[in-house]
Amino acid sequence: MAFKIVGVVGSSKAEPELLRLAEEVGVEIARNGAAVVCGGLSGVMEAVCKGARSVGGLTIGIIPSDNKSDANSYVQIPIVTGMGMGRNIMLVKTADVLIAVGGEFGTLSEIAQALNIGKKVIGLSTWKLEKAHTRQIPNLVEVDSPKKAVALALEAISAQRQSTGPA
Repeated sequence: MAFKIVGVVGSSKAEPELLRLAEEVGVEIARNGAAVVCGGLSGVMEAVCKGARSVGGLTIGIIPSDNKSDANSYVQIPIVTGMGMGRNIMLVKTADVLIAVGGEFGTLSEIAQALNIGKKVIGLSTWKLEKAHTRQIPNLVEVDSPKKAVALALEAISAQRQSTGPA
């Protein structure tokens, strides 16, 4: 069976409460045997990697620059792209599911890209989104705890694999 990969997105300049949530998300992902993929830089990305590494988890950073050394110190596998913000689509496509923790416009773009290709997005203190004409966005779920975010992410991966087979 293929390894479960949970994408975590959020701001590189997040406030302390969001960093705490992201670190807890990383711990939960790793404790449940999945890998973290993120943008590999600071803020939420560093916090989620720190949490995952603290319990022996695997961390992957998809770096916007050409330099592996730009990755935060908790990234084990840096993937350099030289693509700037264009690397966001690589992150979204690599992840089986996305958890958004806080975030700015880069995070919003990753949420939109994931929803556009039919991936589940779990929001934790992130953007509040709705369509003006339907008020509900399929595949977008808002939660209030890291534990719930990761549980829903792993459920989504399992459901996806049951319907399509292993990736």
